[in-house]
Amino acid sequence: MVPDIGRGSRTHGLLVYLYGPGRREEHTDAHLVGSWDGFAPDPGRDTDPQVALARLTAALDLRVKQAGDRAPAKHVWHCSVRTAPGDRRLSDDEWNAVAQRIVHATGIAPDGDPDGCRWIAVRHAEDHIHIVATLVRGDLRNPRLNYDFNKAQAVCRRIEEEMGLRRLNAGDGTAAKNPTSAEKFKAERTGRPDTAREALREAVRQAVAGAHDEKEFFTRLREAGLRVKVRHAPSGDAFGYNVALPGDRNRHGEPVWYPGSKLAPDLSLPKIRLRLADGIAERVTPSAADGRADWSLPARERRSATGIAERAAVLLNGDDEEAAAQLVGVGELLDAVAQTSPAATRAELAAAARVFERATRSHVRAERADTRALRSAARGIVQAGGALGRGEDGGTTAMLVSTLVLVTLAAARWHSARGHAQQAHAARQAAEHLRTAYRQAAATPMRVLQDQGRVLPEAQRRSHEATLRAALPEQGVRADGLPSKTDALVATLAQAEQAGHDPEALLQQAIDMRELDTAADVNDVLVWRLRHLAQLPAHPGEAPRHPQAGIRPTKTPANRTSEQNALTAAPHPAVTDPRSRPPRR
Repeated sequence: MVPDIGRGSRTHGLLVYLYGPGRREEHTDAHLVGSWDGFAPDPGRDTDPQVALARLTAALDLRVKQAGDRAPAKHVWHCSVRTAPGDRRLSDDEWNAVAQRIVHATGIAPDGDPDGCRWIAVRHAEDHIHIVATLVRGDLRNPRLNYDFNKAQAVCRRIEEEMGLRRLNAGDGTAAKNPTSAEKFKAERTGRPDTAREALREAVRQAVAGAHDEKEFFTRLREAGLRVKVRHAPSGDAFGYNVALPGDRNRHGEPVWYPGSKLAPDLSLPKIRLRLADGIAERVTPSAADGRADWSLPARERRSATGIAERAAVLLNGDDEEAAAQLVGVGELLDAVAQTSPAATRAELAAAARVFERATRSHVRAERADTRALRSAARGIVQAGGALGRGEDGGTTAMLVSTLVLVTLAAARWHSARGHAQQAHAARQAAEHLRTAYRQAAATPMRVLQDQGRVLPEAQRRSHEATLRAALPEQGVRADGLPSKTDALVATLAQAEQAGHDPEALLQQAIDMRELDTAADVNDVLVWRLRHLAQLPAHPGEAPRHPQAGIRPTKTPANRTSEQNALTAAPHPAVTDPRSRPPRR
């Protein structure tokens, strides 16, 4: 059950809308289900609706007129209350009970108070009602409405439990403000897919992702086409900013400005400055000697980000403050990937970044933790520009997204363990969007790898299958020559061996990096880990980048690259303590 509260100054105009046909003729059988005394005029049941509407307006506004100048300018309190999809249909009497409990809980009309505000509840659809109240009490004082939204939310959670409705996740006050009804109607009227508030929130998030400093942040905002107005103190120092969409104007023809703090709690200028103060880690430009310089820049940056994301997943099992910081960094990385990804995966990745934004905020503070590596990865991806979606670019997108699925699931576990229901749900939603994006990105390279695994010489294929059976006894590796889901994994081990690595040691290193229980397909996860560790092309159709000469087998830690050591420097708890494994999904 979702309450949505707003305020206005035109009682009659709101009633005309509620009793009217709606913007798409969606209002049906509008009528009262409750009122302050049970005897309010009902235009929906009167033989002369217009006269009844005038009488109802006058009755609601009576005390407002009596209070005169003491009445608040926005004297109309409006709360829509909607049941969740799939909930049963409530009767008029049940909706009346819901309305009475909400006006009592918020202080509009407390039970037993003869001077409570006048209110009505209108129903014009099966799944919701509108509560309208005028904010002057019988003693001509204004009601105390502190935290009315939080109080409405709290009573709705109790109503859900008592009425057997779908239990929604309780908030913790860290969520971004939802668009108002007026903003939603304006978006519909102008043909925008999102409200101005939502579009601006996403644009600001993307501008801050990997930004080096405040100047670059504001430059990115302007390059994204937004109107930007920086607010300065008398000293000349900037203390805030406002943004507006081009063409979004109010009735006076002026731009509709939104302060950053009203878009989301962490998008105020002071909060953004704290994030930028973490800085960006120094990046090492690959040389021709490392065998990677001939990969495209987007592909190289995605490969680098894959290792950093793996490290973030490990840190999500550590100190709370460190974990909270990693979540913020992962959010930046998702924003960077979403805005630079190929068209085939962009929609799902953008949806993942949008919903994961909720998972980046909680009451756990992240003030002294280091997010430079993640911010550096985000910056590198943004500066590298968009990937083509084919060849090595598309393969490394699949490699990175496969890792991000596990990172978001680790985030969901972290939030769940701390009772952050909304954030855990958001992280799981992000994982589902990422899984869809992964299937789109990985379809071609995985199909090529499977074909390569099936045509390997019989002796070589059986040797690698035996390695897999020994390391992964639960995977059911086939040895009868029939097609198997492990064909891509077998092909990857063969290519790693050809590049000079020890397949058994490399496979064990990939397994030990962190848990595999949350993986939808363990074979796919290990394919990308192996290809990343061995620096094999992410797209198997590409030529190998490592000349075989000069590469030592992967047998001891001394043979591993610094990047590989960083990935496993802090082993996942699931590796060292079987009792810490999360439940299978």
